[in-house]
Amino acid sequence: MGELLTLDEARTLREQLKRDGQTLVFTNGHFDLLHVGHLDYLEQARALGDALFLGLNGDASSARLKGRGRPIVPAGERARLLAALDPVDAVIFFEEDRADGLLRALQPEIYVKGGDYARKDLPERPTVEAYGGRVELIAYLPGHSTSELIRRIRNLP
Repeated sequence: MGELLTLDEARTLREQLKRDGQTLVFTNGHFDLLHVGHLDYLEQARALGDALFLGLNGDASSARLKGRGRPIVPAGERARLLAALDPVDAVIFFEEDRADGLLRALQPEIYVKGGDYARKDLPERPTVEAYGGRVELIAYLPGHSTSELIRRIRNLP
């Protein structure tokens, strides 16, 4: 089971992973309305290294980026659910719109994002490449997105 960490605690754990020669994988996102697509994505991300840290957008950040009515699930609850998932070693809250600060602080060997970034600009890519990390894109499980789930719920009779 993963832990909810402050950035300072995550840095300390990151340094231990480095000393032990272990590979850190990092991803970030909102993870609102947790579903099997999220789990599939996190399992694939974790398989790329020895530990998976997850940067979780807080409520203010999610509202700014996702729009009115989001997040549906408060950050504290999202964090608790994510930390309970086997692939996740640590969850770190952040309120910025981008994860550059976390990436600079933790410098994971591998930064993972969803395959939709194959068709659009990944704003954190320059940050990752500047410290020598690599970016990996993971395909989403078809038909499993939070937006799709919200649409299905809204269409219920």
